[in-house]
Amino acid sequence: MAGIFARIASGEIPSYKIAEDERFFAFLDINPLVKGHTLVIPKQEIDYLFDMDEEMHKDIWQFAMKVAKAIKTVIPCIKVGVAVVGLEVPHAHIHLVPLNTMDDINFSRPKLTLPADEMKLLAAEIAAAVK
Repeated sequence: MAGIFARIASGEIPSYKIAEDERFFAFLDINPLVKGHTLVIPKQEIDYLFDMDEEMHKDIWQFAMKVAKAIKTVIPCIKVGVAVVGLEVPHAHIHLVPLNTMDDINFSRPKLTLPADEMKLLAAEIAAAVK
């Protein structure tokens, strides 16, 4: 059975999609650290980011860069931080987190719960800014 991120990328599980192409998918984290926290994944189930071949590894970062620039356009922040942890879900993923303080990327703090309508609007705004 496919993992949760593969099922999200395929549309089997609904998500707040930001961007996708033939190999990658970006969507809002449903338990964000801060508003705009986004996950970037390969559609292919790969457990560890550094198990990707060199071309895919380069390409996921280019895809993530487009998404990060869109996040920064929509969410007031100093920078968009990056974290690659990968212990909670066995599918390679990059966290893109809008930062105004170092605590914004502290994974041990309580996660936010945003209303579905706010998440939907936020996803649409960021998606519209992806170039």
